[in-house]
Amino acid sequence: QVHLVESGGGLVQAGDSLKLSCAASGRAFSAYVLAWFRQAPGKEQEFVGAISRNGRTYYADFVVGRGTISRDNAENTMTLQMNNLKPGDTAVYYCNAGTIIAGDRYDYWGQGTQVTVSS
Repeated sequence: QVHLVESGGGLVQAGDSLKLSCAASGRAFSAYVLAWFRQAPGKEQEFVGAISRNGRTYYADFVVGRGTISRDNAENTMTLQMNNLKPGDTAVYYCNAGTIIAGDRYDYWGQGTQVTVSS
């Protein structure tokens, strides 16, 4: 089990950058695949990116070239650096930690951090 808390969101202008953070307590981050998702009002949840237990990253197309995910297992934190933000990036961004224990899938979620990008 792990408790996740996101931070770093806010109101920014188009072209600005933000660094979102996910802090964990409980089980160490090293046990989990970590990911970011986002959801805008009235739209489905959207995959942003993920980072494996050994640091391999995966990104949605809209993130490539302007977003970077990193993890620090010693500090139990994960970050999403997003540059050149656009109004379409406006959403609640959620941290996810996933693992499989004894054949059962476990997913843990933070409560999200709001990112609002004005034109």
